[in-house]
Amino acid sequence: MDARTTRPARPETRRASAVIERPLSRERPPIRKLPAEVVDRISAGEVVENPASVVKELIENAIDAEATLVEISLDGGGIDRIEVSDDGTGIPEAELPLAVERHATSKLSADGRLDEIRTLGFRGEALAAIGSVARLRLVSRSSSDEIAHGVAVEGGAVRGAVLEGRARGTTVEVRDLFFNTPARRKFLRSPAAEQVEVVRTIERLYLARPQVGFALRVGEAEILRFPRENSLRGAITRVVGWETLGTPIEVEAPISEGGILTAVLSHPSHSTGTSQSLYLSINGRPVFSRTLQQAIRVAYTGFLPKNRYPLGCGQLTLDAQRTDINVHPTKREVRLSHERQVAEEIRRAVREALLRASPLAELPGALPERALDQSVAPVGASDTVSQRGPETRAPAPVPTLASQRRLLPEPPGIEVLARDRRPTLELRSSLFRLYWIAESSDELVLIDQHAASERLLYEQILQDGHLARQELVSPILIRLTPLQATALAAHEATVRSSGFEVDAMGGESYWLRSVPVYRARRTRPEVLPELLNELASGGRPTVVNGVRERTSATIACHAAIRAGDEVAAEEFHRVLESLYALPEMVYACPHGRPILVKLPRSRLDRWFLRSGD
Repeated sequence: MDARTTRPARPETRRASAVIERPLSRERPPIRKLPAEVVDRISAGEVVENPASVVKELIENAIDAEATLVEISLDGGGIDRIEVSDDGTGIPEAELPLAVERHATSKLSADGRLDEIRTLGFRGEALAAIGSVARLRLVSRSSSDEIAHGVAVEGGAVRGAVLEGRARGTTVEVRDLFFNTPARRKFLRSPAAEQVEVVRTIERLYLARPQVGFALRVGEAEILRFPRENSLRGAITRVVGWETLGTPIEVEAPISEGGILTAVLSHPSHSTGTSQSLYLSINGRPVFSRTLQQAIRVAYTGFLPKNRYPLGCGQLTLDAQRTDINVHPTKREVRLSHERQVAEEIRRAVREALLRASPLAELPGALPERALDQSVAPVGASDTVSQRGPETRAPAPVPTLASQRRLLPEPPGIEVLARDRRPTLELRSSLFRLYWIAESSDELVLIDQHAASERLLYEQILQDGHLARQELVSPILIRLTPLQATALAAHEATVRSSGFEVDAMGGESYWLRSVPVYRARRTRPEVLPELLNELASGGRPTVVNGVRERTSATIACHAAIRAGDEVAAEEFHRVLESLYALPEMVYACPHGRPILVKLPRSRLDRWFLRSGD
C-alpha cells in the first residue's frame, strides 16, 4: 500500500470531516403550499413598496379609465391615508368584486398577448395587492349606473359592499398601509420623506401624460396643481420652472420604424448635479432607462462639464411591438428592440438641436439682478452683491488671458503662518476666479476656494447646528416648484437652520426674508431652490455618514464661496487660518473633492530641465 494512503489525517481535516458527517439535529420541513393570504402579502411586495407606489398604481388605473383630472389626498405622507379620485369611466357594479381579485383585468385580452399592450396597467394586481396590506375602500360609478357602488377590503378579505352618491368616476381610499406587515411598515421613511416621493411620482406621470390634470392635497392644504396641458413645453415648465430651463432646447425628430421623439431640455447654461430632473416616458409611460438618459447626456458633450446633467423631459412614441413592458412587476423598466439604435438616434437629434440653438440663454426671471441689488442691505465695505447668476445657470464667458489670470493685491502680511506640520503659505495670485495660488518654502500650492470654504462651513454647522442669517431690507419674491415647496415643508427646520427664512405667499410664490451669512459673505438668494432640490433627494449621496452629516454638507455646499466669486486677498487669509485652526487638518471637502494640491519645486525644475542650478 502506498505510504501516502496510511498517513494519519491532520487534526483540522478530521474536524472538518466530523462537521460534514454530523447528522442534522432536526428533520427538514416538508415542501408545502403557502396559505393564500401569505402568498398575497408576498406578492404585494412586488407592487407595493411605499405610499408612492400605491399612488402610482391608482393613478395609472385612473388614466386607463380615460380620466381628465386625478385628485390625490394624503395624511401622514400616505402611510396613514391615501385617497385617489378621478372622473374616468368608472367600474360597473357587477364587476366590482372582480376588481379586487388577483389577476382580474379588463386591459388584457383572453389570449394573453403581451406584445401590443397600450394601457398603463394590465396585470390585474394593483387593487388586490394594495388590499392585502392595507384597508382599502373602492367606490365607483359608471355611466350606466345611477348611483355609486363600492366594496371594502381589509388585509385581503372583502368586508362588505358600499353604496353612496358621487359623479361618474372612481375613488379609492387606502388606510393604514402595511398594518398587517409591521416589519415592512417599520422600514418606511418619515411621512415628510414619503410625501416628497409621492410628489416625484406625480411629476413623472404628469410629464408622461400632460393631457391629464393632477391636484394633491395634504391634510386641508392643496400643495400641488398641474392643469391639463396640450404641449410638453407647458408641462415641464410647471414641474421644474421656466427659469430653470433658460431658453429651452426643443426637439421634434423621427425615430426609425415610425417612432417620434419629442423633448424639451434645458439650455446648456442651465444644468444640475444629478439626473433626477431628466424625465423620460415611452408611449405615455414614465420609465427609467440609463441607456436613453445617457444618450441625452452624451449629446451635451462639450456643452456641459462631465459632472453636470441637463434638465427636462423626453417623450418617445414607438410601435407597441417594439417595447416589452412586462419585465418588472411595477412596470418601471421597459425593454426596447434595437435599443442601441434608438439611443443613437436620440443622441443625434438632441445634438443637432443644441447646435442650432443660440449660445446665449435668457437670464432667470425669478430673481432679477435689480431686485437683488435693491433688496439686500450692505454687510461690509468689502462685501458686494453678485450681479452674476448662480454657478449652474450663468453662461460661461469666452475665456481670455486677462480673465483667466487675475493677480490679487499683495499687501504685507497676507500669509498663513506654519502650525504643527502645516507649512507657512503666502498668497500670490488667483486663477480662473476659482483657484488660489500660494507658495510655501519649496512648493507651489493650489487651493480650491469653494472646497476650502465649504469644509469650514460644514465643520461649523456640525458644531453649532446652524448658520448665521441676515435679514433682507425688502423681502424677495421667489417661485418654487411643487417638489421644492414639498421639500421646504418637509425640511422646514433644516432650511431655517441653514439661514434661510421663507414665508408662503400663496400658490407658487414665497417671500424670502433672510439668507445665510458667513464672515461678511452673504449667500445668493437663488441658492435656496438648489438646496431644496438636494434636500428632496436626501442630500448629497457622496457623503457616507448619517442624515445629519449629509444635510450639513448640502447646506455648506450652497452657502460657501462659489466658483467665480470675487474674493479679496484678506479672505484667503481668513479661510486658511480657520482651516489651520481645525483640530485635524482636512484636505477634502465634505463630498471628497480635494481642497489643495501641492507641486514641489523639484518637479518644476525637472519640467524646465533645471538640474542643479
